Amino acid sequence: MSASLPFFRYHPDPLASGSISASTETCACCKANRGWIYTATFYTAQDVSGRFCPWCIADGSAAERFAGDFTDSYGLVGVSEDVLHEVTRRTPGFHAWQDPHWLVHCQDAAAFLGEVGYAELAAHPEALDQLRTDMRLDGWHDERRLEHFLTGLGEGVTAMLFRCTNCGAHLAYTDAS
Repeated sequence: MSASLPFFRYHPDPLASGSISASTETCACCKANRGWIYTATFYTAQDVSGRFCPWCIADGSAAERFAGDFTDSYGLVGVSEDVLHEVTRRTPGFHAWQDPHWLVHCQDAAAFLGEVGYAELAAHPEALDQLRTDMRLDGWHDERRLEHFLTGLGEGVTAMLFRCTNCGAHLAYTDAS
């Protein structure tokens, strides 16, 4: 990630995730062309003409000016109001097929690392185990089907990988087209 970009605690590499990209586009908030633009979701009832630079996301001015959020608060249960505000209003969201949501661990929002397939997820066995447990709770009781589904991640279905900002544990949820 470019040293010139603001740091986002809960989305440490928005370039790698595709949420921020190089651009000559002017920011809809500050009206400056800073060489980078946000490319993922923004939820607001207002009509916004254009996209935002990372600095207007980081300082909260884009969310405040346009009364919007970069991420839905779904999933952010048990975090402080400050963390909720930082994730939804001062952190770049990410691209997903379904509505993206943030994971929580150790009573704090986790850091979004990116969209991954099975090979990348298998490098984090605790995330794979957590995903298996969640899927069993959601009704996946046939172990062969569950494993077939997981090993097929990256082919029309992916996992969103997160890391706990406190203990370093990895977490994931699946996203499908």
